[in-house]
Amino acid sequence: MTSAKSVTRSALSIVQATTIVSSLLSVQTPGRGFTDLTSEVAKFVSEARAGDGALTLFIRHTSASLTIQENADPSVLVDLTTALSRLAPENLPWTHDTEGPDDMPAHVKTMLTQTSLHVPVLGGRIALGTWQGIYLVEHRARPHRREIVLQFIGSNR
Repeated sequence: MTSAKSVTRSALSIVQATTIVSSLLSVQTPGRGFTDLTSEVAKFVSEARAGDGALTLFIRHTSASLTIQENADPSVLVDLTTALSRLAPENLPWTHDTEGPDDMPAHVKTMLTQTSLHVPVLGGRIALGTWQGIYLVEHRARPHRREIVLQFIGSNR
């Protein structure tokens, strides 16, 4: 059990959501792996003149996903790719294989990860932790063009 002395919380910050800003981000992936979107997302928040609020990212695909992961050590992304490949390998006798042996495993990997993210925006900046980055995860072997809807709801600076 956690003692009350080890938990603190900042004062409430109340803003009136007066702004909704949306944009469609198109990303050409090189094939299976992680594409860092953090700087593009930060640029969107800046261009939206965001103050405090919420940012939603939604990927419009069923064989790619979004995640927030460590951005300091690239070996984390290598290990995550390995783990996903082990959880949904291409060499199983999948029923759905119309688009190739990596198609059904890609759908499973998307189901295990996320198609949308919610990130707080505080003082005009995405409120990620020190070692966090926002990534598109391509689960297919060949390159694809992926679309991500970005939407900020909150106050202006």
